[in-house]
Amino acid sequence: MTRTFMTTTAMLLLATTAARAACPAMTMADDQGIAPGAFPQQYDLAEYEAAAGCEMAFSENPEIADLNGAIQGNPDLPPLAERLPEEPLVVVPYEAVGTYGGTFDALSNATEAGTSDFLSVRHVNLVRYSDDLATIVPNVAKSWEWNDDFTELTVTLRKGHKWSDGAPFTSEDVRFYFENLALDPNIIEKPKDYVLAGGEPIEVEIVDDQTFTLKLAAPKPGLLAHFATSYAQPFQPAHFLGLYHPALADDADAKAQELGYENGYALINAYYGASDWTDTPTPMLRDPAQAEGLPYGTQPTLESHIYITDTTEGRKLVANPYFFQVDTTGQQLPYISRQDELYKNDNEVRILALVNGEVDYKSQSLQLPSAPILLENQEKGGYTIQLKPTIALPSFSFNVTSPDETKRALFNDVAFREAMSLAINRDELNEIAFFGLGTPQTYLGFSPVPDFAAEFVDAGTGYDPDTAMVALDGLGMVDADGDGFRDLPNGEKITLNLQFTTQGIGGEVVELVAQYWSDVGVATTVKEVTPDEYRAAQSANELDVQIWQQGTPVAIALGSSERFVPPYGSYFDHRVGMGWAEWIDSEGASGIEPPQYAMDMIADIDAFQQAVPGSAEAAEIGKRIAKNFADSYLFIGTVNAPAPIYVRNGLKNVPEFQTWSYEYYRTYPYRPTQWFLAEDN
Repeated sequence: MTRTFMTTTAMLLLATTAARAACPAMTMADDQGIAPGAFPQQYDLAEYEAAAGCEMAFSENPEIADLNGAIQGNPDLPPLAERLPEEPLVVVPYEAVGTYGGTFDALSNATEAGTSDFLSVRHVNLVRYSDDLATIVPNVAKSWEWNDDFTELTVTLRKGHKWSDGAPFTSEDVRFYFENLALDPNIIEKPKDYVLAGGEPIEVEIVDDQTFTLKLAAPKPGLLAHFATSYAQPFQPAHFLGLYHPALADDADAKAQELGYENGYALINAYYGASDWTDTPTPMLRDPAQAEGLPYGTQPTLESHIYITDTTEGRKLVANPYFFQVDTTGQQLPYISRQDELYKNDNEVRILALVNGEVDYKSQSLQLPSAPILLENQEKGGYTIQLKPTIALPSFSFNVTSPDETKRALFNDVAFREAMSLAINRDELNEIAFFGLGTPQTYLGFSPVPDFAAEFVDAGTGYDPDTAMVALDGLGMVDADGDGFRDLPNGEKITLNLQFTTQGIGGEVVELVAQYWSDVGVATTVKEVTPDEYRAAQSANELDVQIWQQGTPVAIALGSSERFVPPYGSYFDHRVGMGWAEWIDSEGASGIEPPQYAMDMIADIDAFQQAVPGSAEAAEIGKRIAKNFADSYLFIGTVNAPAPIYVRNGLKNVPEFQTWSYEYYRTYPYRPTQWFLAEDN
């Protein structure tokens, strides 16, 4: 009996030891027989330990203390166990468990220009799309639950999650974002669509430190897709920014003034910026001398890396020592210690840097016309090019609220816009600018084109310059002075100045479209400008023609109506109806009254967002929206073609991308926190 008892005890001890063994190095390439979790390519900690039969031991980057020391204002680090959440997100690497260290070299155009590609590498949000671009998975949020009619979204955060300075991250940081930033007109003058539902502000009800409920005045099932794709993070560090918020702290202005700012709002703007754009210059760039006396060089973050320098030449970042993700062996992510972002505003200079293998990853601002030279030099430069479908369609739009009343009247005439569309030889454009790899397409608002809009995809894309010229004659655009080009109906000369930036469209496309329009008698000039110059002219309503890629997947349209209502985009898109937007915002007190088709689209996108996704009702509304775009020619689409994605061979665990797209927030679905740099690169 005694011997049997001892044998049984030994067996139990052995079984317990096996169950609590070190966690295996599971990867997507070698799952080691471990069952998938509730969501693809990741687990919650307890879920992974149960599936793998292990107890995870955590380890950290050996450089982490030095990296933390470079973060202005950060205290000395506590042990790793006190920095990770109680249940960190376990990320399954693609090919291999990575090694720590190295510097990720990035290339952007300039401060706030062409930076979203690099920003996406360190980005986090409540949720994200998995790399199938169809499945929404947890990220900062541990879980979520909708009520039956999509008017309440309850989100659970990870207990023990901390900001990059070690302060607790809680539901209060979400409430602070909504109530004290996004919905405070002193910070953001006009609320963004994604903090509204049914035109009313989204309310935040705090259940406890880890749980909150977003209460919506109308159904908005696409809100989760917004969180999965947007740069706008619905949480900000209340423990820091709240100290200077006049609505929250009586001494906010006095504290800000002690640090050299006019008031608390001015200090918040120095850190957060007067928008949701998360890549505005830090105080280190705004006033380097003053920044040295500030509590932090940049505000605390939940992202994988944080700024340590910010100059007009570029920025440097280091790994966040409190980041909430680990790999399957318990190594805290990210693997890569440092990130360096260099600014090069000239497209040819950027291409040369890529050809020379000076960059680890690049997608934004790369257009298909640059593909041949990049493909030709792959082996020599030590990189690989992925040619992937694009989501957005290179498009042209006429300024329907131009300050010039004669131009405005012409640009508002659908017959003019249709004629200019018919003048474009899209088949030739495809062959010359896109090497025959694209498909001529009209702009329908939704992209990729859903089934409910498929019947309109070719509307107005035929090449018919004779019909275009007859239409222009009928509009009174004749060559009154005999110089070979048409004049405005009142006899004034008109030359369409086509300003563009390679961040938004390929130069060859603009040159060809300019020639097609000249061929039907409308004079054009073409000028490449920097993204900042383009946006400044756009913001001042000075552009006759706006030129950029435009398009929105259905899932994202369900969460944000930005591209369906005037001015039809943000600072980073087309904003062709700024006067219409002013009229709507002022309830008719100022601006220019929109035509009926624009008002119809506003009503339709509101209804589309409130309908059950995939339902017959949603399809019917979506079809009306697509037809409205096709009939109005508000945006003139050209050719949908692939674009290049550049990956240096020394950067590991980078998968094949599904698309070249800003719409799914570039690298975010492909889990850059588990990318690593090979030791010999």
